[in-house]
Amino acid sequence: MHRLLPDPGPLDGDTELAGAYRLPAGRHLRVNFVASLDGAISVDGRSGGLGSPGDRRVFQTLRALSDAVLVGAGTAAAEGYRPVLPDSAVGRLRSVLGRPPVAPVAVVSRRASLSPVDQLVTDAVVPTLLVTCAAADPDQRAALAAAGVVVLVCGDDDVDLPTALDALAERGHEQVLCEGGPALFAAALAAGVVDELDLSIAPLLVGGGAGLLPAVLPSPAGGELVQLLTEDDVLFTRWALR
Repeated sequence: MHRLLPDPGPLDGDTELAGAYRLPAGRHLRVNFVASLDGAISVDGRSGGLGSPGDRRVFQTLRALSDAVLVGAGTAAAEGYRPVLPDSAVGRLRSVLGRPPVAPVAVVSRRASLSPVDQLVTDAVVPTLLVTCAAADPDQRAALAAAGVVVLVCGDDDVDLPTALDALAERGHEQVLCEGGPALFAAALAAGVVDELDLSIAPLLVGGGAGLLPAVLPSPAGGELVQLLTEDDVLFTRWALR
């Protein structure tokens, strides 16, 4: 991995890469995506087709530095999400960096669309969190709570993301990594709660398919490029959002 901005030079090893992405103490919501040159975020419905070894390292590093992983229910289902486990690559990296080896996954779903027998529930070492709203089926919420899920009701008819981030911070999860999908990213931008976008740009043209944002925002969100890394023709950009 090579850093182009700021302070050009090599980044050798996991510890140096983690240093490039480490945040100061305090609350922070960063969003991580990989996209093609033409803006596609998936190949055949999954992001893995755009990935590279470097993108995988950045993905693992961002997870290792986070207090919690925030993801929409649709993305979690499509990508086959699993909990962060101590013996996983992320868990081992977290230990190397002096952090607890596990972090919770927080699934965002207006309809509480998470099964009590999903691997995110049954395999979790620390309880998976469900971020939902009061309009979600109370029986479904109760079933998930009985299965060990921590249910956070944030909002009445839809999920209120500022309230959700407050609830996560109250549980000690101040630095949150959001991994999409596009609808959740758009909602977070509209709510004004995104501090940072970490966008990996794969050297591929895909054509068609879903893009980074599913609809026009109420107003454009400006960004400042604060870091640029590269490896194998992939660009790893880090944007502070205003």
